[in-house]
Amino acid sequence: MPQGNAAAGRTHRRLLSRADNPLVRAVGRLPAGVHAKLLVAFLGTALLMVILGALGLRLFGQSNERVETLGALQQRAFAYGKLRSDALHVRLLLAQNVGGDFYKNFPVPEEEDSAAAGRAIDRATLSAVASIPASTFRDSLGFRPPPEDAAYLQRIRATGERLSRVMEEVTAAGEAGSPRVESLRLKAELLAIDLNQRATELANVTTARADALTAQSQSAYERSRDLFIAAALGAIVLALFLGFVLSWSLIAPIQRIDARLAATASGDFSGHVEVSNRDELGALATNVNRMNDELDRLYKELETASAHKSEFLASMSHELRTPLNAIIGFSQVLREEMFGELNDKQEEYLDDILGSAYHLLSLINDVLDLSRVEAGQTELQLAPFSLRDALESGVVMVRERASEDGVQVELSADPDIDPVEGDERRIRQVVFNLLANAVKFTPEGGSIDVSAARVNGEVRVSVADTGPGVAPDDRERIFEEFQQTDVGVGLGEGTGLGLALSKRFVELHGGRIWVEGVVGGGSRFVFTLPAGTNADVG
Repeated sequence: MPQGNAAAGRTHRRLLSRADNPLVRAVGRLPAGVHAKLLVAFLGTALLMVILGALGLRLFGQSNERVETLGALQQRAFAYGKLRSDALHVRLLLAQNVGGDFYKNFPVPEEEDSAAAGRAIDRATLSAVASIPASTFRDSLGFRPPPEDAAYLQRIRATGERLSRVMEEVTAAGEAGSPRVESLRLKAELLAIDLNQRATELANVTTARADALTAQSQSAYERSRDLFIAAALGAIVLALFLGFVLSWSLIAPIQRIDARLAATASGDFSGHVEVSNRDELGALATNVNRMNDELDRLYKELETASAHKSEFLASMSHELRTPLNAIIGFSQVLREEMFGELNDKQEEYLDDILGSAYHLLSLINDVLDLSRVEAGQTELQLAPFSLRDALESGVVMVRERASEDGVQVELSADPDIDPVEGDERRIRQVVFNLLANAVKFTPEGGSIDVSAARVNGEVRVSVADTGPGVAPDDRERIFEEFQQTDVGVGLGEGTGLGLALSKRFVELHGGRIWVEGVVGGGSRFVFTLPAGTNADVG
């Protein structure tokens, strides 16, 4: 039993989940495009609104019909109530006793006798009963009576006409002093009772119908209200469900594709995105998988080519260094005049040979260092060291050449920058590269400012010069291999490897490097390093 509950719970959660919902997957597998699915969803929602509107109109129409019927019934009940009141008035007149309540309504002079009072009642009764038959016709009622009321009205009309004739006889007999007047009055009273009974029955039946219809209208209103609310809630739930299923049939594949692209961008080509949609998203997922496989193949080829390149550069660097060291060594021997004196021209040529050899050796070392970094063969010798000492050493190395060009080099470092955790030799190389570039591009009479400070938990070093500056389009490019600005190419110095190596070394330390400034306003190269702690000193 617990296992069954657990399985039911998993099924319930799966139905309520998003990407794994079987309905979502079923919608995704439909052989239709995204545009068609969205169109169907919009049309479905519109259809629900139309159905809801039609239901509301139908319910409102029924309610209006009931109101009209109730209004007609109330009009009939009012007319029949007046007819009943007239019939009751006739009956009460006939039931009057001479010397009773009659004199309150029909006062007569004291000298009049009871016979005169009776005749007055008879005349009033005749006048009252004469209007009853006419009140049963359509013109007097103001509406066409329905068939079920017509029979009542016909009997009331017939009784009223008979009562009117009898009252004419009563009035005539009373005027003549005939002894038949009492029997005629009795006959008229019986007819008045029958007339009142029929009018009362008609009025009561109509009132009962109106009351029943009122109760029925109230009940129908409640049912219509509940039906409309239920239909509206059902339409809302259905629209939300339709939106949920359709949206997640589109969102879930997009999320999977996005996750796969993120993994591919990070260098993980091992997985594939699983999308069962038979629409544009399914085709996109197939293309993403194809791209992933192609990138995996190309990446492996690049790794192989990079390994071959690194092997080639290492081999060539070794092969080039051997004869180059021989050239440098023999040139130095000749320059020191160990085998005889040299004339001025020979000394000039030997100086050119040594300068070119040293430049070529520096280029070979840079290429070899860069190849090792790209191949992941460079291991940093991390240890706490004094960054201030490294900066002062770099300034000393370039100051002589800067002085020859009339360039002033200044260093300002906060006292709390030390110690720094890193490979001191590589950081010194970065500092020297930046300073050498600054000296090379700073015109005569310019200045170079070197500064270092702790900023937001890291050490920030900057080398600012008053040279020509770097154009915005070149700020990223100059950190690539063998890339230089137009000014650098024009000077004819350097190979475009110094900044590329500096960027690799800084990033190996977990830092960043960038350039700031405007064209014609100088440059400011900045790099950051993780800051050490005072416990690292010593």
